[in-house]
Amino acid sequence: MMKKILSIGYVILVLAFIYIPIFLLIVYSFNEGKNIGVWEGFSFRWYERLDTVKGVVINTVLLAVISATIATILGTLGAIGIFYSKGKFGKYVNVGSQIPVVNSEVVTACALVMLLVLLGGSGSNRSIFGLYIGHIVLTAPFVVLSVIPKLKQMDSSLYEAALDLGDTPFQALWKVVIPQILPGVFTGFMLAITLSLDDYIITATLSPLGFDTISTAVYKSIALTTAQASKNVPVYRALTTIIFIITVAIVIVMNLKSNKKEKSRK
Repeated sequence: MMKKILSIGYVILVLAFIYIPIFLLIVYSFNEGKNIGVWEGFSFRWYERLDTVKGVVINTVLLAVISATIATILGTLGAIGIFYSKGKFGKYVNVGSQIPVVNSEVVTACALVMLLVLLGGSGSNRSIFGLYIGHIVLTAPFVVLSVIPKLKQMDSSLYEAALDLGDTPFQALWKVVIPQILPGVFTGFMLAITLSLDDYIITATLSPLGFDTISTAVYKSIALTTAQASKNVPVYRALTTIIFIITVAIVIVMNLKSNKKEKSRK
């Protein structure tokens, strides 16, 4: 009994440690004042000023969607190539594809800066092109890790049967393999979007001057002491609240759908 109480208490403590700061942020996003800890009355003031950070949100979403789409295509093709490679070559490439996953993001960012400078000369590292390359490099390995397990679960004889029935390798790939691994592709795409939305180090290192995503804009608003930067801090509390609510709604909908599928199978 005591062991059960301690385990429940431990779970509650961990959840409280994670969610109390978020709930505190949500509460003070409705505060009339700018400072946390000083309640000046309930207000939607900061939600009404969300249009001031519209450009930052658009930059973040476009960067995430475009880079995740390209990373998903490249990662899916890479996973298929790794899976069907024969001998030790496929194993070595598979191991190599996992290194960026465990590698420090700082190392990846510095390596990309040196590569872009080497290819294009000094100053070329801070560009939109370099930023997109950085996010693709960051997210593509995670797509590979999401797709390969689905390839292993697939019945390999289906591809061979399609070839025997007259399909070309490309037709067999498109009609047979892709539909079988589509859940892994979708998972990799969503993971790539999440990583891109959340990234700070690569974005701060490679983004051109004047280009901000939510992560870099929030950091600048908190770190800089200028009035122009600090006045947006409460607005980002409101934006963060909306992002959190959307995330919770998506998780609830996905869980409800999965529960319905399980009940229908029973």
